[in-house]
Amino acid sequence: MEFGQILQQGRLVLRYKRFLADVAMDDGRLLTVHCPNSGSMSGCKEPGSPVLVSLADNPKRKYGHTLEMVRVGTTWVGINTARTNGLVAEAIRAGVVAELAGIEMIRPEIKVSDKSRLDFLLTRGEEQIYVEVKNCSLALDRAAMFPDAVTTRGAKHLAELLTLRQTGCRAVVFFCVQREDVDYFAPAAHIDPGYAQALREVAAQGVEVLAYGATLSPEAITIVRPLPVRLDL
Repeated sequence: MEFGQILQQGRLVLRYKRFLADVAMDDGRLLTVHCPNSGSMSGCKEPGSPVLVSLADNPKRKYGHTLEMVRVGTTWVGINTARTNGLVAEAIRAGVVAELAGIEMIRPEIKVSDKSRLDFLLTRGEEQIYVEVKNCSLALDRAAMFPDAVTTRGAKHLAELLTLRQTGCRAVVFFCVQREDVDYFAPAAHIDPGYAQALREVAAQGVEVLAYGATLSPEAITIVRPLPVRLDL
């Protein structure tokens, strides 16, 4: 996924009110930017961290700039969760995701119950594959982890996937890892033990757990590699 513009550099001053951040730009401006991430951004919000921001096409937006990446150690970390589904769809279409090769149609935002939607319904011939995508920005000791805060909504998605699997459909939870300093994926049991246990349980009953890592640069983000999944930690 190319940004189609040159991202502007700065340093994070403060992330606050969930969807706002103050950024000291390299050109001397102090901007309040939109932060499109509802999670805690644990490990990705240290004041003084280098950041990259984009400029929106819409001149009427209240906050014209968007926080896209934060530099953590040696890697950029993609925190704009509004891009995650597009990244995954792009990788599926490009054949990068071996487990989902040959998909003929991708339908987004599929209602599966009165209160829930899942991110994608994929079709391949008569086969139906439901996919829920999660953005993964947290890492600890070379492990990409999710979630970075307790998520009752995430647990509900796992339950929906299990129900669909029990009807005979394929059901997949896909962790999109937007950082390069990791070797495998594991649930963040130290943050949300309930989600970690639920993930183990649905996986044991046939819900597929996939994790793929991306490369990140000021020009583009691209999903490029599968990551081993370890649910026993």
